[in-house]
Amino acid sequence: MVSKKEVCHIAKLARIGLKDTEIEKMQKELSLILDYFKNLAEVDISKVKLISDSIFNVTREDKIKTEENIFKLIETAPQKEKGYIKVKSVF
Repeated sequence: MVSKKEVCHIAKLARIGLKDTEIEKMQKELSLILDYFKNLAEVDISKVKLISDSIFNVTREDKIKTEENIFKLIETAPQKEKGYIKVKSVF
């Protein structure tokens, strides 16, 4: 079980003020959380294939866009100047 001293130290690091009743409650809750992680650490995952290993080339294929599409985009823009789409300044 997590000690009161450890709970107070964690609360201090997190800049959380705890009352005595809250310290006891946190003691129990932190102990349960740590016990859960101990259980997870004991699980045998030696035969489990890593998900990241099975991912291969998830990006889309590059396709060249025709000039026709670019001209359509420029034509439909609300403001344009010298063949470019005009937008408000970012800065």
